Amino acid sequence: QVQLVESGGGLVQAGGSLTLSCAASVRTFSIYTMGWFRRAPGKEREFVGSIMWRSGGITNYADSVKGRFTISRDNAKNTVYLKMNSLKPVDTAVYYCAASTELRFGVDRTEEFAFWGQGTQVTVSS
Repeated sequence: QVQLVESGGGLVQAGGSLTLSCAASVRTFSIYTMGWFRRAPGKEREFVGSIMWRSGGITNYADSVKGRFTISRDNAKNTVYLKMNSLKPVDTAVYYCAASTELRFGVDRTEEFAFWGQGTQVTVSS
């Protein structure tokens, strides 16, 4: 069982930056991809981006955040980061970290991720 704990959420003004962290309780060889999702009020949970633990840390992003958000990893700490720049009010959501055992690049659907964190609130004020 993999436990994921997010941190770093908070309130930020539009145009500002915030970095979220996701610490995994254990690093297993069955986890290939770490992802970030978000759920805005009244909306479905949506894919934000992902990174592969191996394969050179290949990343994948949703079009809505491409160029503004960056995902990175620290293998030694079993931690993944989501650096968010140029934040907009539409980025306001609960952000979730997730882990997938799917052995391929490009997993971006919620059902492809087996483990989830509890979520952390990000609020962007205008």
